[in-house]
Amino acid sequence: MKILVTGANGYLGQGIVKEILNSGHDVIAVDFKTNNIDDRAKKIECNLFEIENPYEFFDKPDILLHLAWRDGFLHYASSHIEDLFKHYFFIKSLIESGIKQVAVLGSMHEIGFFEGPINENTPCNPITPYGIGKNALRELTQMLCKKNNVIFQWLRGFYIVGNLEFGNSIFSKIVLANKEGKEEFPFTMGQNQYDFIDYNCFVKQVAASICQSRINGIINICSGHPEKLADRVERFIKENNFNIKLKYGAFPDRPYDSKAIWGDNSKINKIMEESE
Repeated sequence: MKILVTGANGYLGQGIVKEILNSGHDVIAVDFKTNNIDDRAKKIECNLFEIENPYEFFDKPDILLHLAWRDGFLHYASSHIEDLFKHYFFIKSLIESGIKQVAVLGSMHEIGFFEGPINENTPCNPITPYGIGKNALRELTQMLCKKNNVIFQWLRGFYIVGNLEFGNSIFSKIVLANKEGKEEFPFTMGQNQYDFIDYNCFVKQVAASICQSRINGIINICSGHPEKLADRVERFIKENNFNIKLKYGAFPDRPYDSKAIWGDNSKINKIMEESE
């Protein structure tokens, strides 16, 4: 299959593109820059929202994997709302031009404040511009796919653990702080429990999900179990033999973060079993 991947040069895109290529599919990798993308992909540097007919321009792909999104770690950035119509019209153009399958990377922040396991039927009550923007795009994309008989996949991402300084997660920031020789890292009390998934597992789950079309709809890209933030970060420091120590209580918990939240992994487990 020919798979169009937007935001392909980003932290997640790089690994996902590699996994798709390893599965034997062709990738059209699109971003403002393409310097970090696997050379096996067809790379295109552009502003995808300025392309008049993306389906024709990107050589009639079979599948869209839409990763592109600005300011993902700035949850109150106005860009999440400002860009929403651009994402909508880009996806709409591809669907109405003949693409067969659309997958978009979502976020557990679409759910809002919730405690317990999340499945595809869990109500969404987002409380940040990031969560509101993602949730609105999910509903719009699902509507477009249903209307045009296109396969719809919403890949709801959870907390990704990676040891690259390239990224904005707490783990990337710890890597960078350790590299800079810092002895302490300011931290919350770390008692909230989240669904953490290692970077390599995350990119494999995304690639496996879009390279099949039997299991669709909302798919949780997750580990399926909760763990205290403090425990996972301490373990991350130990796994990487860092000398840095956490300064507990330097920051308060964000008021909109759930105390314990994790993904129901039944759908992704079936996908991964069938992909082996």
